[in-house]
Amino acid sequence: MLSRLGALLQEAVGAREPSIDLLQAFVEHWKGVTHYYIESTDENTPVKKTDIPWRLRQMLDILVYEERQQVAAGEAGPCLEYLLQHRILETLCTLGKAEYPPGMRQQVFQFFSKVLAQVQHPLLHYLSVHRPVQKLLRLGGSVPGSLTEKEEVQFTSVLCSKIQQDPELLTYILEGKKIISRKKAPRESTALSKDSACHTDKDHFHSSAPDKGSQLDGEHCGAQALNSHLPAETEGPDSGTGESTLITSLLGLCKSKKSRVALKAQENLLLLVSVASPAAATYLVQSSPCCMAIAEHLCQLYRSLPAFLDPADIAALEGISWRLPSAPSDEASFPGKEALAAFLGWFDYCDHLITEAHAVVADTLAKTVAEKLFVETLQPQLLHVSEQSILTSTALLTAMLRQLRSPVLLQEAVAFLLGPDQQPAALEDNPRTLCSHLIRHCDHLSDEISIATLRLFEELLQKPHEQVIRDLVLCNLDGRLYVARGSPEPESYEDTLDLEEDPYFTDDGFLDCGFSPSAKPRTAPPTSAPGKTAVTEIVNSFLCLVPEEAKTSAFLEETGYDTYVHDAYGLVSGNSAVSTPLVLPRPWVDKLLWCPAQGAPGPSLLHWVSRLGPSTVPQLSSFLLQFQECSSRVAPWGWPLGPAPLDLHEPERPFFEGPFLQVLFDRMARILDQPYSLNLQVTSVLSRLALFPHPHIHEYLLDPYINLAPGCRSLFSVLVRVIGDLMQRIQRVPQFPGKLLLVRKQLMGQVPGEQLDHQILLQGVVVLEEFCKELAAIAFVKFPPHGPQLNLSPPPEGQV
Repeated sequence: MLSRLGALLQEAVGAREPSIDLLQAFVEHWKGVTHYYIESTDENTPVKKTDIPWRLRQMLDILVYEERQQVAAGEAGPCLEYLLQHRILETLCTLGKAEYPPGMRQQVFQFFSKVLAQVQHPLLHYLSVHRPVQKLLRLGGSVPGSLTEKEEVQFTSVLCSKIQQDPELLTYILEGKKIISRKKAPRESTALSKDSACHTDKDHFHSSAPDKGSQLDGEHCGAQALNSHLPAETEGPDSGTGESTLITSLLGLCKSKKSRVALKAQENLLLLVSVASPAAATYLVQSSPCCMAIAEHLCQLYRSLPAFLDPADIAALEGISWRLPSAPSDEASFPGKEALAAFLGWFDYCDHLITEAHAVVADTLAKTVAEKLFVETLQPQLLHVSEQSILTSTALLTAMLRQLRSPVLLQEAVAFLLGPDQQPAALEDNPRTLCSHLIRHCDHLSDEISIATLRLFEELLQKPHEQVIRDLVLCNLDGRLYVARGSPEPESYEDTLDLEEDPYFTDDGFLDCGFSPSAKPRTAPPTSAPGKTAVTEIVNSFLCLVPEEAKTSAFLEETGYDTYVHDAYGLVSGNSAVSTPLVLPRPWVDKLLWCPAQGAPGPSLLHWVSRLGPSTVPQLSSFLLQFQECSSRVAPWGWPLGPAPLDLHEPERPFFEGPFLQVLFDRMARILDQPYSLNLQVTSVLSRLALFPHPHIHEYLLDPYINLAPGCRSLFSVLVRVIGDLMQRIQRVPQFPGKLLLVRKQLMGQVPGEQLDHQILLQGVVVLEEFCKELAAIAFVKFPPHGPQLNLSPPPEGQV
């Protein structure tokens, strides 16, 4: 197109200078545009049926061709000078606002976009360019859902592309005329010196249709003649100065119902906040509505959610992204799904904005979202007396935490949920904080609220923020006050858990593990260091905790110990044809087959793994992956490898496990009387806690042989009391083993569900058995057989 235009112009002008003829052609085309408004009598003719679009294209082609013919780079040609000096862009902006002829606004947007994109000379520093640009931005953003959204987003895309190339331009676009008085554009050329005179003009713009019948003076340009026939606008010369019109325009386009338009606008806004210079970033947060508008839109989407949303539906709606806010169409729909997807999609966008934005913008936006959404909108609902409000807001907060990735926004979320860094809580403390309310919700009269809140804490525990685990658990375990002072570390079983003194453990419950009702345990558990019990003993203790008459998993398993040995050896030898799909890495299998405590390879530890049952083997691999992920997450926190040494001369102080563990232990103590779904959630949170590789957490939650201080309880001691209660109840349930097996089959979906007597008790026993196996599996995957060390020890050379 440009080459043909150049050839035609050369042929037309002959030996004359092409630059002179280009200017003449450019002026003639502009006069042709203005003549239409003077000569036309039909105000309803669409602009596409006039010659205006063709003339604007010719003007653009001339500008681009002229620039390519310039000998000196960076100099402006006569046509570009004419465009700037006669304020053609300002006049076009006025014509676009008047929308005369119909469709003119669309043509103006296109012309602006193409001029800014195709003309390489820096234009946005000039007042006669960026002032009409600002006016056009306000014009586009004033009508939500307008017919020119496609052209508007293309126009903003060009601006953002220019700003990406030169971030200082953002200050010009945002601050407008004010910047001119403080800073001259460094690239302003001598050829455009006349344009600087325009900076002091009043720059009144004009609107409405022109009077018909007037004639152009041949000594003046078309734009000047047109302006002389137009009445002045009511806007002052500096209207809009200092307004972030580009930001507000982009935010308006982000709300478009057209997904492509909204997505492009979001990408442009993301680009702006990420390339902003420190000065522009400061202006964005201090003098523009950027952060507040983004947060307000998020709150508006939250308020548009239906009053009732099923927590299960909220939890099931995963994978919502700001790039694709709608869930897959093949998923089952539910009332409010579209509104929920829109809210979670915009929250994901806010999270992404904060991740990519300049630090100044990120901090302010995160604080604004926290203040507007978390504190002003969510907190009243979390503290509401209405169960439905609590349930819905808790489930939504859990869904937001699941999507949250930005460290800055995560910090604000943690501060909102947990408050400032906490000190170890005392038993009599009753702080009126949001955290204390949420912890009490874990033991709410409504089981649904308890389950939803436990899910919230489980999601929070998976976030890479040290304050979460420190405030909820570790701050109360510091100093190991749960360990009795004034006595050496455990030397024998009877120095730790006096099970023989408990009447509930004088039956056959431990016969399979080498216990005898009439004899005390024979030897002390091997320890590798003070406070570290060998993992074989921990696995042993949890597997033997549930009495045989209360176990049912063995009746549903077909693969036993011999198959495990065969499969493990097959994996070590590279044989992939194994009967059980053990998805385990090589060091893990080595750990199965090597027992340094015995000094030779053997299946002693593998025996305990086989007792978990074939269905648990994939779970072992899952726990291993979860533990590796958790260890990687906490690695930067510098946790010690071993527990803090005890000062035996320090007087004993009262120990309190903290409100969070207190609620979990209380719930665990009632596992035989709670609904199945609630028990699953309680044990899931405790399993998540037990995976943390802190030595105090391991000792307190997974070591059955710690010498507890008077009045203290641990997870194992709570389970011991639950088993004691179970042994008494078993006697009062006729045909207990058969009913228990039937309930397990019902839970596994093997038989139709039917209501039985003692249903909750029987379901609780099934969960209890599986939870003890989970704790044994977690202890096993956390540490090698010889002790709770963090690094796997390979077997000696020559040993398999």
